[in-house]
Formats: sequence, structure tokens, C-alpha cells
Amino acid sequence: MNPPKGAQGVVREGILGYGKGMPLPTGGDTRIETRKKEKIKIKEPEEYRVILLNDHFTTMEFVVEVLMLIFHKDRSKAEQIMFEVHRIGRGVAGQYPRDIAQTKVKQVHDLARQYEFPLKCIIEPI
Repeated sequence: MNPPKGAQGVVREGILGYGKGMPLPTGGDTRIETRKKEKIKIKEPEEYRVILLNDHFTTMEFVVEVLMLIFHKDRSKAEQIMFEVHRIGRGVAGQYPRDIAQTKVKQVHDLARQYEFPLKCIIEPI
């Protein structure tokens, strides 16, 4: 049996994974495919401010405890934010991606409800 035209040789079945009578790759018809590298842009999530709102019933100490427990502020920073809430009527507790900000709001509302305080907070896009 003669090898097909253009083949440099024919292998027997099982050698190098080629079937019986299959020509060896010659490399003469090799095509190089070039691809452009695509730049993947990762968009940072939008940030939101979590803002505590003043009311006339929630104690200052409870607000400080909330800021320390939920927002991981030290006592000094928590007191500073609490006084801002007391004087201005609102204070920024933190800045987070939307999902985390919404979770923080829920945690504040749940804790305030548990201790029977009307403390509220909201989120605003930055």
C-alpha cells in the first residue's frame, strides 16, 4: 500500500495515537492563529454611605454601642459620630458596597427594635 500524496510516512495503528493508514503530520500546512488579548475591565461596586438619623428617644450610649458593634468603630470615633448625629441630625457611620450597606441598616434596625429604641438609618449613594 502506498502512502497518500504529501505524507512523509504512514504509521501503523496505535503508534502515537494515529489510526491505521493515517498520515503523519507534516507541519507543512501548519496555520498559526493569533488572538488579540482582551482586556477585562473589572468595575468596582458602587459605594453607599450608611447614615444614622437622630431621634429624641434613643440614648447616646446606645448609639455609641451600635457604632462600635456593627460598624467596628473605636469608642472615640463612635462618640464623635454620635455627637454629629445629635447636633446635626445625621451622621455617617460608614461607606460600603450596596449589599453590605443594606445589611448594616438591617442590623441596626434589628438591634434597635430588640432594645425598643426607634433608631433609624438609611443608605445614600456616594
